[in-house]
Amino acid sequence: MRAITFDIESISDSLVRGRVDVDEQELTVVAIHDSETGAYSSYFKEDLPRLWSILERTDMLIGFNSDSFDIPLLNRYYPGDLSRLRSLDLLSEVQKVLGRRIRLQSLAEATLGKGKKGDGLKAGEWWKEGKREKVAEYCIEDVRLTRELYDYALKHGILKYKDLRDIRDIKIDTSLWESDAHLIPSMTHALPL
Repeated sequence: MRAITFDIESISDSLVRGRVDVDEQELTVVAIHDSETGAYSSYFKEDLPRLWSILERTDMLIGFNSDSFDIPLLNRYYPGDLSRLRSLDLLSEVQKVLGRRIRLQSLAEATLGKGKKGDGLKAGEWWKEGKREKVAEYCIEDVRLTRELYDYALKHGILKYKDLRDIRDIKIDTSLWESDAHLIPSMTHALPL
């Protein structure tokens, strides 16, 4: 199974009720991990056509908050329909169990013993300062954490988070994550024919 773990960085000056409005965001970079090659790579807006052929040959997209942010935002640039690709959103998986959202930073620190090297606001500042490669590196690190959390959950059936002072387990049902019965064909045909 070919899985693409991905993350997007974006910029905007608008917030709606303290939340980021996907429709007001402009994509700056997409970073991916390709399970077929084991490689991490990044794509600025002008590089996106190279990314499309990779996405067309994937069996599943893996992200963090990807169903409500990354996929809808990337879909604005994609000539097809990314919602037709099979996807797994780790944040949604956690939210199903806990009934609430947990930050990637919290999951990574408790589960993997390491955290993020910045945040989205800092990445936006770097972008405005012309530090494109720094934003791409930051985005790749988020992909690395997401992929490691996915692999950890697959192997152990749990993720961890810090709740006040205690580290708590989140039991995650991974039984269908890599099930052949739920795989879509290797050519997704998400692009219009």
